[in-house]
Amino acid sequence: MSIFGTVEVGPPIEVFALNQACLKDTNPNKVNLGVGAYRTNEGKPWILPVVKKAEAAIVADGSLNHEYLPVLGTESVTNAASTLLLGEGSEAIASKRAFGVQCLSGTGALRVGAEFLCRILKRTTFYYSSPTWENHHKVFVYAGFTEPRTYRYWNQERRGIDFEGMLEDLRAAPEGAVVILHACAHNPTGIDPTQDQWKQIADLCEERKLFPFFDSAYQGFASGDPNKDAFAVRYFIERGFELFCAQSFAKNFGLYSEYECFDNNMEANPLNF
Repeated sequence: MSIFGTVEVGPPIEVFALNQACLKDTNPNKVNLGVGAYRTNEGKPWILPVVKKAEAAIVADGSLNHEYLPVLGTESVTNAASTLLLGEGSEAIASKRAFGVQCLSGTGALRVGAEFLCRILKRTTFYYSSPTWENHHKVFVYAGFTEPRTYRYWNQERRGIDFEGMLEDLRAAPEGAVVILHACAHNPTGIDPTQDQWKQIADLCEERKLFPFFDSAYQGFASGDPNKDAFAVRYFIERGFELFCAQSFAKNFGLYSEYECFDNNMEANPLNF
């Protein structure tokens, strides 16, 4: 008997199971709304023109190679990603308070940040929105966090944010707790706090000494303006917060199999890890 014979089959991942069911469906009028990916009118994968242009430039560039990257990743790429997130002329970047660490997808960036917070800073409690992306809970628990808690976010009756409930739950958080915040285009509701509400969230995080951990997977998708969608992260930085931000480009570049992601760190004293 194989040593792997006792391994139980895991439950199917819902979104991929739905996608497979759709592919097998013979209805000519079907529309696949399962996997969040660009598609043509015929339902075929669509590559952004700018991505095609970049790919052609990479192939034609003889200076590129496949050598090992520096520990923190390709500096020119992490700098560009940090600038997209924090904006041209960012004081945090200029003063070297902010830097990026190249990771494997949004999941990888969350894991690197979570392990650092748990192992090095000894944080044990984290908060995530109800509802949220299912991997938030798993990543932090597997990284060592022992106190997972939720904060209210969606009000089913009002079809909007339960902002009062959110503040009430976070106000009860213990000092030093990590709070996962969706930078824009909240997954799965798609509803974001207003700029005034973000300011109130920042006030509360400062008051309760909470550690913000932003997940920025959809910059540009919420409003169509990458700068507007970066408001929350930039505002927290302007307020002087130390924070992490898992910034990924699988969605807004359509690079689903590439999984480019950066764990941006904004700290009083830069720390490499």
